Amino acid sequence: MSAEDVGAALAQLIAFTSTIEWRDIPEPVQKRAALVLCDDMAAMVAARGEPEVVSLHDGVAKSAGAAEATVFNARAQRLDRYSTALANGCAGDWAELDEGYRRVICHAGVYCLPALLAEAEAEGHSGADLLRALVIGYETVARVARAFTFPNLVLHPHGSLAAVGAAAAICALRRVHDDVAIGAISSAATMVLPGPYTHPIQGSLVRNVWPGVSAQTGLRAVDWAALGILGLPSALHDVYADAFGASADATQLNGGLGEAWAISDGYHKVFACCQYGHATIEATKKLLEKAPVKRVTAIHLDTHEKARIMDNPDPDTTIAAKFSIQHIAATAAVHGHGGAEAFSSNALHIPEVAALRHKVTTSPFVPLPDWPNDRPTRVTWTLNDGSTLSEEVMSARGGPDLPFTPDEIRTKVHGIVSGPYPAMSGVFDALLDLETSTLSRPWNETVREMTRA
Repeated sequence: MSAEDVGAALAQLIAFTSTIEWRDIPEPVQKRAALVLCDDMAAMVAARGEPEVVSLHDGVAKSAGAAEATVFNARAQRLDRYSTALANGCAGDWAELDEGYRRVICHAGVYCLPALLAEAEAEGHSGADLLRALVIGYETVARVARAFTFPNLVLHPHGSLAAVGAAAAICALRRVHDDVAIGAISSAATMVLPGPYTHPIQGSLVRNVWPGVSAQTGLRAVDWAALGILGLPSALHDVYADAFGASADATQLNGGLGEAWAISDGYHKVFACCQYGHATIEATKKLLEKAPVKRVTAIHLDTHEKARIMDNPDPDTTIAAKFSIQHIAATAAVHGHGGAEAFSSNALHIPEVAALRHKVTTSPFVPLPDWPNDRPTRVTWTLNDGSTLSEEVMSARGGPDLPFTPDEIRTKVHGIVSGPYPAMSGVFDALLDLETSTLSRPWNETVREMTRA
């Protein structure tokens, strides 16, 4: 697949998305967009008390420009749009509660929303304008992720894709000319971050800032494209295929346009860790109905490769814990759930959890089924009398095959935001119900309402 093929396919994708209006998007897709918006905003709020996030936000504020947009940390912090996009983007993935795209490795919502939220508030775009741009940005970056695939987990998509998603979403919000959009997205592709996938597994918190840095990059790429500073139309191929070594399939960029929307294939999370471990948690919760954790002498996981790569029995940071299959199996057994408490800094040092992590072994799940059952896990406990118990989960809940109900996601986001932002749940409900008055209101007014005391 040549660079010219990719450039032509990108042009066709942009020609299609640029004509889409909010009213053209099917109502189920509109509702999915509102769900992604509220879920990812709640994920930003969830990280507000993390000490590194507090310090990062305060550091960004020291050099910020005039206040244009809100940092969702419940501290009435408003910064310029670029600083706000950085701050919210860094918080968005910190708690590991943001949604993701299930067909390939891509958290498209958190790649688009930090830039969109800041721009929409700064410029007074409507809620419907914001959601339209989210659908288009999500579609674009998800198609880029499908078009360029890697044989193994080398690059983390938060670094390698987020700037493209931000640029595509901002192009849609600003309604730039097709040539400018192609140039901006191509330019953003040349400024992505080659973040190694091993970094979060080994505990590096730098992974959490990649979406924030990329949100700024995407905004600037669109700014500069309007000035004639454009990337080459071949940039997607030049970067992902030639430089990074991905396999290219241009038909993923322009095939089936309008037949289905990528945002409909997203997943949501109620467990505060990498989605690759969610089947392990679900199976563990089933085992706890059969035996208490105090009887467990060994844990074996037959699981998929992406989970086995998360091999770190001694995580020393919260992100390492969220990307450690040993910690996921052990902390779920001890806590009985996969919530934030199970992946807190305190959980890292609970003696029972630490001891159990070293009793976890893994092997491949064979035969590995096709999507959507491509991330299965069988958890087997050996008990203190020598007997064994097993539970198997072929696909964790939350994806398009086994979705959470909208009410379950409402309950999740209400639980996160109702304390720090008492008015936010009501506004979220209006958005999720696609209330016309809320969607037509300027986003800066909506933000003022949801963040009022």
